[in-house]
Amino acid sequence: MKKKEEWYSFSQQNNGAMVETDIRMIPLSELHDFNGHPFKVENDMALFELMQSIEKEGVIVPALARPKADGGYELIAGHRRKAACKWAGLDCMPVVIRDLDDNQSVIAMVDSNLQREHLKPSEKAFAYKMKLEAMKRQGARTDLTSSQVWQKSTSSQVVTETSDQDGPELYNPTTKAYALQSNYDVDGNWCITQGDMISSSVRSDELLAKQVGENRMTIQRYIRLTNLIPKVLDMVDEGKIAFTIAVELSYLTKEQQYELYEVMDIEQCTPSLSQANRMKRMSQSESLDMDAMFSILEQEKPNQREQIKLRTDSVAKYFPEDYTPKQKTDLIERLLKEWYEKQEREKKQGSDSSRGRAR
Repeated sequence: MKKKEEWYSFSQQNNGAMVETDIRMIPLSELHDFNGHPFKVENDMALFELMQSIEKEGVIVPALARPKADGGYELIAGHRRKAACKWAGLDCMPVVIRDLDDNQSVIAMVDSNLQREHLKPSEKAFAYKMKLEAMKRQGARTDLTSSQVWQKSTSSQVVTETSDQDGPELYNPTTKAYALQSNYDVDGNWCITQGDMISSSVRSDELLAKQVGENRMTIQRYIRLTNLIPKVLDMVDEGKIAFTIAVELSYLTKEQQYELYEVMDIEQCTPSLSQANRMKRMSQSESLDMDAMFSILEQEKPNQREQIKLRTDSVAKYFPEDYTPKQKTDLIERLLKEWYEKQEREKKQGSDSSRGRAR
C-alpha cells in the first residue's frame, strides 16, 4: 500500500487563540510505547479488523506522541493503531506531536484508552491509579497554570486546566472544563472549536469517577487490585476470581497471596466472598497461614458442585513438561471420554451376546 507523505493541519483554539499543530508521518521505529502503559495490545480479531481497515482507508485518526529527550517519540495514544500498521506492513503512521509534561501525558494516555469497549479489570485498575495520581499532582502544584489535557470521546474532546491556587493533595483547587467540538473544514483540515467553560472545585477522585462513569468507591476498589500479585490478577482478568472477591484478597500481603495461589492450585477452587473476607481479617490480625487457607477453602461453599481434586505433583509426571494447565485438562477430558465410549461399547457388546445365547 502506498504511503501518504503529506502533512495535515490541525487547528485548536486555546483560550481564544488558534494554535496550528502539524500531523506528521512518523516511522514506526521512532514511536516508543508509553512508559508503564497499562493497556494490553492483543493480536485478536478486533486488531485484525483494524488492520484491514487501515489497509483499505489508512489511519483515519492520528496518534498522539511527545518528543523523547534521547530521540524518537513516546506514544501517548495509538498503540493499537501502531500494532495494526505494523501488521499491515506499513513503516510509518500519522501522528500529532505535542510537548506534554508527564502528568498531561498520563491523563491523555488513559483517557484515549478508556473509550475501548472491552477493558480488563487489571487495565482499569492501573489506568485509574495512574490518572488519579497525575490529577492529584496537578492539584497540589502551583506551576501548572493552564495545563491542558485531552479527554477523547466519540464526538468531542475535553480539555481540563488547573489554576495557580495551592490546595490539599487530594483536590484540584479549580477545575475548568472546555467542551471542544471537532470536525473537518472544506479543505479537509481538522478543526476544533471551543465551547463554554465550566468551573468547579472538586476532589480528584470524584472528578475521575464522573469522567469514567463510575462512583468514587468503585474507583478506589479498582485501584486496590493493583496490590494483587500478577498470578492472582490474571485470574481476575480471566474471570476465575470475581471483582469483589479480588478486592478482599488485595489486603493480603504479597507472601500470603503467593501462598494462596498455591493453595488454590492444589485445591482447584477459589474462595467465596465470605471466605476471602475471612482471610482478609486473619491477615490483618497476623493469623493467616497456609494451613488456615487450606482449612478455609476446604469448607463447602453454597451451591458448590461436587468436585474431584487431583494433586498437581501426583499427575505431573504423566504430562510433557511444556504442557499448560489447559492442555492437561483437555487431555484428561479426552481420555475420560474415550474410556467412557469404550465402556459403552463393551456394555453393548455384552448385551448383544446375552440376547444371542437366549435365542
